[in-house]
Amino acid sequence: MKLYYSPTSPFVRKAVVVAMACGVEARITRVPTNPWLNPADLVQDNPLSKVPCLVTDDGMALFGSAVICEYLDHLDGGGTVYPPAGPGRWRVLRQQAIGDGLIDAGIVRRMEQSRPEDEARATVIERQAGLVANALDVLEAETLAQHLDIGTITVACALGWLDFRYAAEPWRTGRPRLAAWYETFAQRPELTATAPV
Repeated sequence: MKLYYSPTSPFVRKAVVVAMACGVEARITRVPTNPWLNPADLVQDNPLSKVPCLVTDDGMALFGSAVICEYLDHLDGGGTVYPPAGPGRWRVLRQQAIGDGLIDAGIVRRMEQSRPEDEARATVIERQAGLVANALDVLEAETLAQHLDIGTITVACALGWLDFRYAAEPWRTGRPRLAAWYETFAQRPELTATAPV
């Protein structure tokens, strides 16, 4: 399999952590890619020119971290990071959605910060910062497991990305439960091996 890869992408990190958790990482060749340059090979496999994009052994291109992660879990026979149907599955899928949304809001904010200053830019930046804070507050109240599942992996990748891109903004302040969970969870080898630098 081939994974279009950018080492600072939290969505790529999520897919790699899932691959490690499912024991299929050795089957994946990482292809360093800058999606902002619209490289022809990536665009051919993913018309949206986004990473991650996984090309399976039979040549099917999958994109979007949620789809890729579920596929990787399936390769292992399923059930490694996605629980079976029932309340537990909905809980971790909800946590995945919160983590993905937190990342999306942070990326939109980061992109807006590179634009010329105007009132609309300031409004978008303020709104996205508020969405990140809302997600963090929800996660503070959430019960997060200490084992790898799609929810905890996504949340940890989101928090690690905040540390990487918004280090000057301490998300831990006022969120002691979330901070304590992350300090322990981030020490897992799958997380330390994939931390952005």
